Amino acid sequence: MRRISKMAERKKITKKTLAKSFHHWYYGHLTCFSQEHMQTFGYLTSMLPIVEELYKDKAEQKEAMQTYTAFFNTEPQLGALVVGITAGLEEARANGDAVDGETINGMRAGLMGPIAGIGDSLVVGTLIPVLLGIALGLSKGGNPIGALFYILVWNVLIYGGMRFAYFKGYELGDKAVEFLVGPQGQAIRKSVSIVGGMVIGAVAATWVPVKTAFQLKDSSGKAFLVMQDQLDGVYPGLLTALFIVFCWWLMAKKNFSPIKVMLILVVVAFVGVLVGFFNPGLKY
Repeated sequence: MRRISKMAERKKITKKTLAKSFHHWYYGHLTCFSQEHMQTFGYLTSMLPIVEELYKDKAEQKEAMQTYTAFFNTEPQLGALVVGITAGLEEARANGDAVDGETINGMRAGLMGPIAGIGDSLVVGTLIPVLLGIALGLSKGGNPIGALFYILVWNVLIYGGMRFAYFKGYELGDKAVEFLVGPQGQAIRKSVSIVGGMVIGAVAATWVPVKTAFQLKDSSGKAFLVMQDQLDGVYPGLLTALFIVFCWWLMAKKNFSPIKVMLILVVVAFVGVLVGFFNPGLKY
């Protein structure tokens, strides 16, 4: 009887509070974002409803919230999984289980990297380029359907995906940690990275065509060598591939920001037009 009574008294987070916590993360994961704290304040905001429901004493609430003042940064969409796991661990701590602040922070720190690796490849490297590719195709001729398609589909997919990740994390609790940081998680990160690279390559080849207007002409003004035709005969899309690799090299190896890379491309295009290597009127 005592055991049954003790189980009945266990604290349980209500679905309403979990939904509130999720929406705080969904809307505020980059709240007060800074280089010092990154997503820390968004995390605090999402955990506030959980802590307020589990602990009625203000001192206990303050002590619990101190756990979430530590630095946190990951891919925010898939990062909802970490917040859900944390909610489950906080519930266990409130019920006196063998979970403390150090355990929770250790879990958060351990999952930041793996979640970022999977999320960046899956969301930024795969989903966004695919949606943008479709939207660009629909936007030809100034059609607004492309923009509306991207806004609608992105928000529907991300909201549904983040909500599923949050509640699945709460359901699995610390069981998800072993899966994400173990061999299976490493295999997932590697496979998603490969797929993401393939998608980026396909989108770049389709929407970033780079061609040259360089020609050699005889004394009569007739072109006897068109460089673009020669390149297409050997390696179609060679200039596009070189430009993409060049941009990747600047950002990945030289740590150039995207803005600096775009400025460099503007200079390259300007000089290329001046020397006749590019033609501003050339239709791609």
